[in-house]
Amino acid sequence: MGTQALYTEQNSYTSNNNTAKVDGRSDKQKAIDEWLPITSSRNAKWWYSAFHNVTAMVGAGVLSLPYAMSELGWGPGIAVLIISWIVTLYTLWQMVEMHEMVPGKRFDRYHELGQHAFGEKLGLWIVVPQQLIVEVGVNIVYMVTGGKSLKKFHDVICMPHCKDIKTTYFIMIFASVHFVLSQLPNFNSISGVSLAAAVMSLSYSTIAWGASVDKGRQPDVQYGYKAHSTAGTVFNFFSALGDVAFAYAGHNVVLEIQATIPSTPEKPSKKPMWKGVIVAYIIVALCYFPVALVGYWAFGNTVDDNILLSLQKPRWLIAIANMMVVIHVIGSYQIYAMPVFDMMETVLVKKLHFTPGVPLRLISRTVYVAFTMFVAITFPFFGGLLGFFGGFAFAPTTYFLPCIMWLAIYKPKKFSLSWIINWICIILGVLLMIISPIGGLRQIIIQAKDYQFYS
Repeated sequence: MGTQALYTEQNSYTSNNNTAKVDGRSDKQKAIDEWLPITSSRNAKWWYSAFHNVTAMVGAGVLSLPYAMSELGWGPGIAVLIISWIVTLYTLWQMVEMHEMVPGKRFDRYHELGQHAFGEKLGLWIVVPQQLIVEVGVNIVYMVTGGKSLKKFHDVICMPHCKDIKTTYFIMIFASVHFVLSQLPNFNSISGVSLAAAVMSLSYSTIAWGASVDKGRQPDVQYGYKAHSTAGTVFNFFSALGDVAFAYAGHNVVLEIQATIPSTPEKPSKKPMWKGVIVAYIIVALCYFPVALVGYWAFGNTVDDNILLSLQKPRWLIAIANMMVVIHVIGSYQIYAMPVFDMMETVLVKKLHFTPGVPLRLISRTVYVAFTMFVAITFPFFGGLLGFFGGFAFAPTTYFLPCIMWLAIYKPKKFSLSWIINWICIILGVLLMIISPIGGLRQIIIQAKDYQFYS
């Protein structure tokens, strides 16, 4: 195995050095690469990476953090939030570093880095299924969030005069926006949408904790675990770990975002990218920590799995916050859909030899948006889905896959600092991957008991 890996690595190094000297792609290949979403535009600035990363990371998951805190408790909750922030910043740094570690070559997609680390076939099988689960999973969850937030906006604005409209219809209204936006060709073309989304995420996070401070600590607030049995407490704890894992899951689109930044040997793309990541992580901390801590402080263990549901008044502010969530989730959906579009179009053009063009893009992307909408309408158990997907796929791609790749490629000395840190991250990530889906699945089962399809 070791010799095989070394052999493929040496081979890839020589072949990559050759491509550095002579671009071996045919004109047709170049034309296809210039058409595909990830590699078509390489003129992004560092601040593009900042707001793309904020949009990708600060999902609607931030609104479930006070609820996760109520299931973790003060001590474990704060520890998990801080450890997750540090570990994910470290693994993100690794991915930014590995993007151009081979001279003259850029790993523009997560699976290309996987193939370099684990070999052509194995790398594809390790990375692509997980990346697809994450990206398609996020898109489905965001369809649900978008629909539910639209419904909440409608209900707050016009209750008690309006008749009740099913969540299903709101998810359809939300999806209709994506049928249009999904036709934008690449990351740089959605930068406006992404910037609006990043601003909205900071705004509704501020509203969430600001309104909680204003409301103050509730008179009969309690901070104990609310489950009546030990098993319930343990399962809720597991599920909350998944919620927190989900909150830090921007890694699946990091290399794809970095691929849009120009790069030369003198000015590699990792410098502007890292600058953007640092800014993004500061904003992430400003969103996450106040919402989680202030929300839990104000409402204790009675907090809803979406903090905005606990804040009933002032009505106009809650309506605005819900609309901000909708705008943010529109941007996030597009950020996570872009690598999926890239994979679909690569397969359609390179493997199945379809002609690249507007008709292909129109049909393939419309089918994808319709698929995510259909699944979202059928299974909208929001909280449980977060916990389940969170542990199952986010833990590997965010917490420990970058570390395994780092060990496979750089081969640090045993018991050196780099080796120890990577193994700690791998062990934490594997535990998270095993534990949190258990809690999430239990929540889905409990919620599904009372659920009617297409309600």
